[in-house]
Amino acid sequence: MTAQDRPSVMAGSERRAQLSLFARNFFKHPRMLGSIIPSSPFLVRRLLEPINWESARVIVEYGPGVGTITREILDRLHPDATLVVLETNDEFVDFLQRSISDPRLQVISGSAETIQAELDRLGLPAADYVVAGIPFSTMPADCRERILQGSREALMPEGAMLVYQFSPKVLPALRQIFSAVECGFEPINIPPAKVYFCHP
Repeated sequence: MTAQDRPSVMAGSERRAQLSLFARNFFKHPRMLGSIIPSSPFLVRRLLEPINWESARVIVEYGPGVGTITREILDRLHPDATLVVLETNDEFVDFLQRSISDPRLQVISGSAETIQAELDRLGLPAADYVVAGIPFSTMPADCRERILQGSREALMPEGAMLVYQFSPKVLPALRQIFSAVECGFEPINIPPAKVYFCHP
């Protein structure tokens, strides 16, 4: 598939609509988004760096928002793979369904807590990777623990959960759930972001 053929490429007007929708939702839900603009290309590249695109067949993304990371995943994703995105914001769900036409993408209106149920419903095996930028530091501790525990259980044994956050507060919880956590940092983002690669 060439760059011209990729269904995830946006026209200028669609890009403006994407930024406008993201900014509007930031003012509605600042604790959920954390930034007034989507993730920078530098952060997206650093976050997705560990993924083995040749072997990955199931990737799950939590909180795709307007699809900044979603589109980059689709641009690299194997033709036979599936990307499942879980989003609780109905405006974002509608935008993703309207703006991305790709048979490998499954847009689910729901919580990250339902990952295993959604994989089962879609008839998919365990995930190779879970990508997450949802605000773990501001959610209730019991909810955070359920999502992290459920994510670990939904991963292949050799899989990984790739997390970016604007606060380091989630690190102790990650280390409690996962056997190994690698830490990184991306300064070229607004705001700068912590990156964590978590292995079951």
